[in-house]
Amino acid sequence: QVQLVESGGGLVQPGGSLRLSCAASGSIFSRYAMAWYRQAPGKQRELVAVITIGSSTNYADSVKGRFTISRDNAKNTVYLQMNSLKPEDTAIYYCAARSIFQSDYAYWGQGTQVTVSA
Repeated sequence: QVQLVESGGGLVQPGGSLRLSCAASGSIFSRYAMAWYRQAPGKQRELVAVITIGSSTNYADSVKGRFTISRDNAKNTVYLQMNSLKPEDTAIYYCAARSIFQSDYAYWGQGTQVTVSA
């Protein structure tokens, strides 16, 4: 198993930037694909970005070109760099992990709130 703890959320103005971090422990980080999800008030959870074991990436259309997911296996950490933030990016952001034996993301952090507002 892996335990995940997000940090870096907060209140930012539209057009601003924020970097989220997700620290992993309890297992071998490099053996997990990692993802960032978000859930806005009144909306379903949305997959934002994925980074695979091989470090390929995929993004939701809504964040493509603005967000960048990366991982540092030496630090057991995955990041989400968020630029050009919009009010519609406001959500609780969660990191998640899955091994190659899992079809879904089975391990989740507690979430960190991102609020984009003037």
